[in-house]
Amino acid sequence: MTIVSCVILLFMVVVAPYSEAAVSCTQVQRSLKPCFNYLLRGGATSSQCCTGVRTLYASAGTTADRQTVCNCLKRTAKIIKRIKLSNATVLPRKCGVSIPYKISPSTDCSKLK
Repeated sequence: MTIVSCVILLFMVVVAPYSEAAVSCTQVQRSLKPCFNYLLRGGATSSQCCTGVRTLYASAGTTADRQTVCNCLKRTAKIIKRIKLSNATVLPRKCGVSIPYKISPSTDCSKLK
């Protein structure tokens, strides 16, 4: 759960705040699906994975979007327990995305701005 939570937090910390979430959990999962092999096993990230990471980052432009992404990732982490936290932590950077929050399973999604 900690690895997926970290991944979720990574992608939630994107753009400016707003009130309604336009990003759905289905969109989050679809965007990150090409990254699952990397998250589980490490190695090189695929171009499809990084495209998904950048797309998700660009989509989470509001506070509500970032909180939705965070909560979705936490739920997904409960299901996919083999994700390596170390891989999740470096994924955004490997894909050229800078996130100003620490990726951690203990992140309180409601406090993301």
